Order: sequence, then C-alpha cells, then structure tokens
Amino acid sequence: MTRYEVVIYWGKEDDVFVAEAPQLAGCAAHGDSQVEALRNAQEAIGLSLETAKEFGDPIPEPVDRRLVFA
Repeated sequence: MTRYEVVIYWGKEDDVFVAEAPQLAGCAAHGDSQVEALRNAQEAIGLSLETAKEFGDPIPEPVDRRLVFA
C-alpha cells in the first residue's frame, strides 16, 4: 500500500468508479466498486513509481493533508 492520496468518484460517463492519484500525473484506474478502483489505483501507482525510477524521473513525496469540504 502506498501513501499517495487517492480520490475516488463515480464516473457517470463510463458507469464505473474512478480512482486518481493527483500527485502522479496521469495516474488513474477504475473498477466496478470503490474497493476494486482503489486496488487498481494502488497497482497503477506502483507501476508509475517503477517507471519513474527506471527513467530517472523525479518522484514526488506523498503529501500529508486532509480534504476539507465547505
């Protein structure tokens, strides 16, 4: 399990849950349930980090923050 923030929302257009890791550009996944979307996002995060390491790209530190809704 990585420590990157993952935002999960319902993708009305595709009728699936979408999970995005905002700190990792283009890193997103989907699933039929929130749990599946999160599991797939964790896999996508791992692959994204592996690829960044392979190519020597910078890897951002996970941000410690909480979402606040007003």
